[in-house]
Amino acid sequence: MTPSAAAPPELKPSWATTLKVYLEAPSLRMLALGFSAGLPLLLVLGTLSFRLREAGIDRSTIGYLSWVGLAYAFKWAWAPLVDRLPIPGLTRWLGLRRSWLLLSQLAIMAGLAGMAFNDPRLALEPVVWCALAVAFGSATQDIALDAFRIESAGAERQAALAAAYQTGYRLAMIWAGAGVLWIAARAEVAAPAVGAAGYQNGAWQTAYLVMAASMLLGTLTVLLSPEPARHELPPAKNLGEWLRGAVIDPFADFIRRYQWQAALILSLIAVYRISDVVMGIMANPFYVDMGYTKDEVAAVTKIYGVAMTLAGAFVGGALAMRFGVMRVLMLGAVLSAVSNLLFAGLSTRGHDVTALILVISADNLSSGIASAAFIAYLSSLTNISYSATQYALFSSMMLLLPKFLAGYSGSYVDAFGYSHFFTATALLGLPVLLLVWLASRMESPPGP
Repeated sequence: MTPSAAAPPELKPSWATTLKVYLEAPSLRMLALGFSAGLPLLLVLGTLSFRLREAGIDRSTIGYLSWVGLAYAFKWAWAPLVDRLPIPGLTRWLGLRRSWLLLSQLAIMAGLAGMAFNDPRLALEPVVWCALAVAFGSATQDIALDAFRIESAGAERQAALAAAYQTGYRLAMIWAGAGVLWIAARAEVAAPAVGAAGYQNGAWQTAYLVMAASMLLGTLTVLLSPEPARHELPPAKNLGEWLRGAVIDPFADFIRRYQWQAALILSLIAVYRISDVVMGIMANPFYVDMGYTKDEVAAVTKIYGVAMTLAGAFVGGALAMRFGVMRVLMLGAVLSAVSNLLFAGLSTRGHDVTALILVISADNLSSGIASAAFIAYLSSLTNISYSATQYALFSSMMLLLPKFLAGYSGSYVDAFGYSHFFTATALLGLPVLLLVWLASRMESPPGP
């Protein structure tokens, strides 16, 4: 082909066009559904660890209880059912994706109510069982929602939908973090409570019931949203054929398309968020042990966390659309490790609210950028014929190793202290940089 006949170079979209996509209906729906997805996570992990530490539960136990979050790491096991199996009555009314979304949201609300009405000082086991129910319902919601998002727009809109989803997700985490602390502080009675560190279970009961009611935003969005168009597969002739199509084919398709590169991709997915996840379990016990009150943590997160979360998610999504996902993945990996080092510095300063503002702001900004790019990257790997199952595999891989290691975080802090712990979690991010660089040099696979 002669130079004169060559195709013109592809023009990058203007900033106005790039940002306008966030006002489109699919992006707004994903903002609300992202809120529904982000709400349960901290309530069974981060915020729960604050509640348990205030109730006098030791750090090692809190660390081990974080293994409740392994439900998210094994969601690939039932993802084929969510991807293919209709719910009697409900699916005929709402469609496959929305019926599973509604069922999982109802399970989350029931589990949060159960956590509200149980006191961990009197019996820890019922709280754990209710937390498991919330985690299982939340993981199921994630499976259906990831498929709903991927099927709601083409590849050119996935970064924007990921950013909108991540913005809603992070806002929900702030509401489930700062919001629940603020509500619990407001609900405390004036007289000092009897028990560890003035713990008042009635205040936490009110806070968790409000969180359960907050899931209604996602429920309403599901009821008002259209069911996305799906790539229909030929009906199975028997149970064996259905199992092969639902369970085996999604994984075989991924291996067929990426071949040897699949190992590199899965390795990157397995460790990309390791610094954040391992560190996050001890963040709230750290605030309690450093003397920060519920009001202080809530106020800092509410004001600075919201602003930096919004900035991080939108900047991450916009940068990914303009400069490519892999460059933003590298930026996010660097920022995540650096923010953990800031926590190490904070641990040496005692009760310093100004330093807390700086650290929480940096942590939310870096996490927003990294998450928006990572979600877009995972979405780009899926074959739309198996969107729920394949995305569940990827997001499960993302959490399996980090959640397992996080279970030992309390014991590590007991042995070496907070400063050493935060530094170690930052160093865990170093292999991520190499894997992102190697993945960025991969050739694009053939289409499905």
